[in-house]
Amino acid sequence: MNLARRAGAELVGTAFLVMAVIGSGIAASRLSPHDVGLQLLENSLVTGAALVALILALQPVSAAFNPVVTLVERALDMITTREVLALVPAQLVGGVVGAVVANLMFGLDAVSLSTHERTGGGLWLGEVVATLGLVMVIFGSVRTGRVETIAYAVGGYITAAYWFTSSTSFANPAVTVARMFSDTFAGIAPASVPSFVLMQLIGGALALAMVRLLYPRPREARA
Repeated sequence: MNLARRAGAELVGTAFLVMAVIGSGIAASRLSPHDVGLQLLENSLVTGAALVALILALQPVSAAFNPVVTLVERALDMITTREVLALVPAQLVGGVVGAVVANLMFGLDAVSLSTHERTGGGLWLGEVVATLGLVMVIFGSVRTGRVETIAYAVGGYITAAYWFTSSTSFANPAVTVARMFSDTFAGIAPASVPSFVLMQLIGGALALAMVRLLYPRPREARA
């Protein structure tokens, strides 16, 4: 398939994912200003639902929306280095576009650097766990030939991981970078981004080892 089309799908999909994360965070903070738990519930449900829809729509072209997932695909020889060099920048650009559009939709400045610091051992461990689980869910489905289940598995997992991980499951370097450009409920301070991304890469590497252990030989996808 044309690599430009695939990169375009990754850009668009990541942009809409970030719009869902940031936009629903802004809406939740305005609709439920005094209940952080309800805000998180609203944010998680919208994000999970958006993921299901986006993956279903774009999976026939390309629907990783996540540099860690793309890097694991490369490690498993599912894609080439040339493809990685096209898809990862598209995901990063798409994420930033999504953040800008989300800010503008809600009448905010196009870019406002977040002041929401997210740091500490518990949060970093949460990002390792969140990313490990996400990658395992994706490639567990892929390696057992059940690619038609990925959208629902990912949407369900991320909705749950918002709650059972201390970091609220960013689990995506492109989304993490994008969220620093919105000083809102879903934002993350620039100084907190490098540690989060590092933990996501560690989680991805651990997941890669787990996938190879649990699913040593991929099966053909079922129709």
